[in-house]
Amino acid sequence: MSEPNAPFSDSSAITDYAEKTARLVPGLHDMQTMAALLVAERAPESAKVLVIGAGGGMELKALAQAHPQWRFVGIDPSQPMLDLAAATLGPLGERVQLHHGYTDTAPTGPFDAATCLLTMHFVAIDERRSTLAEIRRRLKPGAPFVMAHLSFPQAPEERDVWLSRYVAFAVASGVAPENARKAASAIGSTLPLLSPQREEELLEEAGFTNVRVFYAGMAFRGWVAEA
Repeated sequence: MSEPNAPFSDSSAITDYAEKTARLVPGLHDMQTMAALLVAERAPESAKVLVIGAGGGMELKALAQAHPQWRFVGIDPSQPMLDLAAATLGPLGERVQLHHGYTDTAPTGPFDAATCLLTMHFVAIDERRSTLAEIRRRLKPGAPFVMAHLSFPQAPEERDVWLSRYVAFAVASGVAPENARKAASAIGSTLPLLSPQREEELLEEAGFTNVRVFYAGMAFRGWVAEA
């Protein structure tokens, strides 16, 4: 897999990661709450959960606080972001194993559930299906998988509209207009984005079933599926 988290080797991008992310992702904390609820629908009380893109620790912390008996393996290719996750988790880290690497080097499980929030839009398009397949391979049959990230229609005229909405939300959340425009320009020019329809097709091609949208926030979408 290519190095999707290269920006997160920059200490300035890591220091205020949580605050910045909350200003850019509509309903971020509610989306994390929904992810925990969706996992809990099918996972056992003492579930072992695989978290892809665990750097920063926000997702891990939300899941760990919501379910005190769950245990976690968190995967991320950025060591500085994993260090931030460890600091964010504090005592909750006793239930978390942090793994520096990619999905294909993660422990094989099998896991009772998996999540991947705000990460898959960094994965190269030609590697997206294989990454999803590696996640599914580590899950027990029928286990839930919750995924959310940037995804919107990719026709040129529609891309511009959705990127402008990304900017508008960021500015309304307190981001300086110039910074918001720069972020949207970088997203549009560098991230391997897919339409929601193609995202769902890839989940099914990787072997997931019962794919359903659970979250839509401006330019972001989220799905729940079963292994």
